[in-house]
Amino acid sequence: MNLELNGTNVIDESERGGKASSLFWPWCGANVSLLALSYGSFFLGFGISFWQATIAAILGTVLSFLLVGVSSLAGKKSNAPTMVLTRAAFGVKGSLIPGGLSYLLFVGWEIVLVSLATLATGTVFIRLGNLDRDLAMLIGFLIAIGLTISAGVLGFSTIMKIQKFITITTLIMTGVYIALTFSKVDWSAISSMQPGTAQAFIGATIFGVTGIGLGWVNAAADYSRYLPRSTSSAAVVSWTVFGASIVPVILVTYGAALSGSSQELSEAIAIDPIGALTTILPTWFLVLFALVVILGLVGGAILDLYSSGLTLISIGLPVKRHIAASFDAFLMLLGVIYFVWIADDFFYPLQGFLITLGVPIATWSAIFVTDVLLRKGYDEDDMYRLDGRYGSWNKKSISIMAVGTFLGWGFVTNTFAGWLSWQGYLLPLIGGKEGPWAYSNVGVVIALFIGFTGHILLSGRNIRAQDKVLG
Repeated sequence: MNLELNGTNVIDESERGGKASSLFWPWCGANVSLLALSYGSFFLGFGISFWQATIAAILGTVLSFLLVGVSSLAGKKSNAPTMVLTRAAFGVKGSLIPGGLSYLLFVGWEIVLVSLATLATGTVFIRLGNLDRDLAMLIGFLIAIGLTISAGVLGFSTIMKIQKFITITTLIMTGVYIALTFSKVDWSAISSMQPGTAQAFIGATIFGVTGIGLGWVNAAADYSRYLPRSTSSAAVVSWTVFGASIVPVILVTYGAALSGSSQELSEAIAIDPIGALTTILPTWFLVLFALVVILGLVGGAILDLYSSGLTLISIGLPVKRHIAASFDAFLMLLGVIYFVWIADDFFYPLQGFLITLGVPIATWSAIFVTDVLLRKGYDEDDMYRLDGRYGSWNKKSISIMAVGTFLGWGFVTNTFAGWLSWQGYLLPLIGGKEGPWAYSNVGVVIALFIGFTGHILLSGRNIRAQDKVLG
């Protein structure tokens, strides 16, 4: 396993290779977590039926990863990381805004995923009863941290190998989990569930968009930039969407079936998303279950750590990529230790903070995806020059992001922490914080819409002029 020496530079022609199908492994490995089973219960929590939850899961997952797939085209077009390519839309210095937000999001989710893997190990061994919980969590912590840091620091080649191993291993063990628990599904109870309102269905679909795929847009080009530019664009999008979507759709649907069959299980998942899944397993499978949980969560953490390192140097830290990734790993290490062994009420405030960041990231994602679709190519030298065609600050894009964020926050609710109760300040316009749209998170859709339309209207002509000069 060799150390990747590339950072935010454009990948040299001699290093580009492979096929679009190679994108299946990192994206499937990052989204194969058994935590998606618990998402099935969260979908039903909107007050919808099993079949509505299934449709919402398919729509939310595929649509969100379609944005990731389109964003991956930027990496193939210019072979640079995502947060370097966003300079074309925001300016070389203006990209510090989405870059800084993305960095916080990456590091935050690294902490959440590795912490969940650590805590899940302790939960499993409590049920086994023959190993101290702290010792079990330490084992889970060392496995999760070891895999995440080694892959994230060593870089692209190692990630592709480890993600393939994680994908295959986790898929097999997930199949065993489904086989062992399939008898728990009560199809009569599922079929008797009453459908929910249109607002509830829309809310569940938006939850799928934001909770499953949208947060990966800011990493999309990081893994397609090694592909030859002659690679089929349709293949890049298709393999990204297929690899990232196939497992979450299956697991969310199956999780909804399990939760819809047992009110007791559904309530337990709300309290302990990972631990509740062990209550319907035979004891002999618990150790393997712990391994599956660790690998599934680590798959996402690896991609977060790699992209957070690239993002950190793209916003100005003058170090090599592996040094930046090592610094992020240290922050992740401190965060996990604090969350798992010190803090009692850290998890929900952190999740609330990350969800809050999701609104401006949604606006940026829409701007970036629109920019990729409108732009024929990139001037690779000007992405690194303040006096180039992309300029220093693109005030139009920054303004669009500000408006989208303001309106988006106004139409979402965030109950994870009291200090976030200020969100939803525009909900009185559509029924209030207790009305039918209160928990639909329609603000995310508004943020996306403003990003898409705003960039087309304000920047479309300028992009065409840049492409004309580019030739």
